Amino acid sequence: MSVRKLKPITPGQRFRVVNGFDAITTDKPEKSLLAPNKRSGGRNSQGKMTMRYIGGGHKKKYRIIDFKRDKAGVPATVATIEYDPNRTAFIALLNYQDGEKRYVIAQNGLQVGQNIVSGEQTTPEIGNAMVLANVPLGTIISCIELRPGQGAVLARSAGAFAQLMARDGKYATVKLPSGETRLILVTCMATIGAVSNSDHQLLVSGKAGRSRWLGRRPRTRPVVMNPVDHPMGGGEGKSSGGHPRSRNGIPAKGFRTRSKTKQSNKYIIERRKK
Repeated sequence: MSVRKLKPITPGQRFRVVNGFDAITTDKPEKSLLAPNKRSGGRNSQGKMTMRYIGGGHKKKYRIIDFKRDKAGVPATVATIEYDPNRTAFIALLNYQDGEKRYVIAQNGLQVGQNIVSGEQTTPEIGNAMVLANVPLGTIISCIELRPGQGAVLARSAGAFAQLMARDGKYATVKLPSGETRLILVTCMATIGAVSNSDHQLLVSGKAGRSRWLGRRPRTRPVVMNPVDHPMGGGEGKSSGGHPRSRNGIPAKGFRTRSKTKQSNKYIIERRKK
């Protein structure tokens, strides 16, 4: 994977850094795995704007991703590595031996023509999905379940990965991308390898219009609002605005909002780094 810096032939291209898309093998998605993707524009069922700064953007079709990897023991061949407009990671089209096709999140180093498989009796190779009970200690993993059969919810974005640190009884100790160390049941599935498109964090959009294409409208800074609109608003001229806080008055920058009585607190061994 690589990135390309464009020549500054226009103001919008002067600082633009684009993805090289070296890993992408096709620009035609599998039609049977597409679904409509309706945009809300930040409005609820009454048409009232409930989320600001959302609207517009290019029309997209949703790619149906197999997060459960529940087709155990059936080998599949990687047919293509594709771009997905709905996520930062690349996706891979799998052709199973029984004729079924499925999309999965592509791992770094996954190649077209490679055979991958999921299930309990699987070797720990890139792209294979297996339960944490069978993953060797120290292995880099991604697309991790939090409850057995739920489907992958952790470490799914571009370049994300976790590490299996230890196993004790029915729990495995996993170090997550945020830096948090957590207990997860050993019967949960995970995929071997880090998620693809690790260069995503190096991209630079170059112009405001590119954010509009992604469906993001311009955002107003709280400091320039009036006191009636935001706790940080008001003041004469360029006054700072006081302590950083949300529109509801909840402080940012280190203020803990997690409930002290949350049921899953007992599974967190070490909190994420600030």
